[in-house]
Amino acid sequence: MSIFTGAGVAIVTPFNEDLSVNYEVFAQIIEDQIANHTDAIIVCGTTGEASTLTHEEHLDCIRFAVKQVNHRIPVIAGTGSNCTETAIYLSQEAEKAGADALLLVSPYYNKATQKGLYEHFAAIAHSVNVPIILYNIPGRTGVNITPATIVKLAKEVDNIVAVKEASGDFKQIATLISMADGCLDVYSGNDDQIVPLLALGGKGVISVLSNVMPQYTHDMCQAYFDGDTAKATKMQIDAIPLILALFSEVNPIPVKDAMRLLGYNSGHCRRPLTDMEPEHLEVLRKELVKMGVID
Repeated sequence: MSIFTGAGVAIVTPFNEDLSVNYEVFAQIIEDQIANHTDAIIVCGTTGEASTLTHEEHLDCIRFAVKQVNHRIPVIAGTGSNCTETAIYLSQEAEKAGADALLLVSPYYNKATQKGLYEHFAAIAHSVNVPIILYNIPGRTGVNITPATIVKLAKEVDNIVAVKEASGDFKQIATLISMADGCLDVYSGNDDQIVPLLALGGKGVISVLSNVMPQYTHDMCQAYFDGDTAKATKMQIDAIPLILALFSEVNPIPVKDAMRLLGYNSGHCRRPLTDMEPEHLEVLRKELVKMGVID
């Protein structure tokens, strides 16, 4: 059984003015996501600025999200690291906190071989009992998890059950799905490729767009699942200008600004990330207006 189907939100981590975590706003965002039918909460991923959270902040955010959601939808905790032992520690603590699944990004910077990637993910998976989603995003990590490695992990490690594919390479994604032959689920990691990936047999998306349009992103996936491919395709195409604006600077800079435009006191990004350039922010504002998200 899939961890979730549809649109899971790669949720932002809101900060106070002093850049401490704003748990009051975090609760508000989680509740609004659930009210608008988000299918899963993915906490402490790239969009949640996990790379600038301390380990204790990281785990506190996971604990808070699990408690706030209270079993209404799955909570998937980002616990990846470029250090295997650190990832094991974070993963074990997230399991203790009650996370329904884990999201493990490929090790970044040290650029492991495929053998190293296999051993890294297998070691983490063997240290916990919860299901695991691998996260392949070579543009950020500098390393690509090949379809052969992903399928080998899925077939040989019981709790590795899915992959978030953000390579953007549809030849690779199609090859992966063909090789997997149903042994793991595939989620889109790119909001501009949700419907195309569903057409290849994907189970949904782990989405930045869902932060600002949770109901819309859920409905896009649901339309496809209901057989209304024309509606799903139109929704995908209609959202492209906003998606482009949300990625006009490195994620999560634009979505953090977008959340403030929506009225959330979500704060600013921690350095080295900054606020958007004014010209990009204006384009983002216009696209939010065009999609009816703000007035």
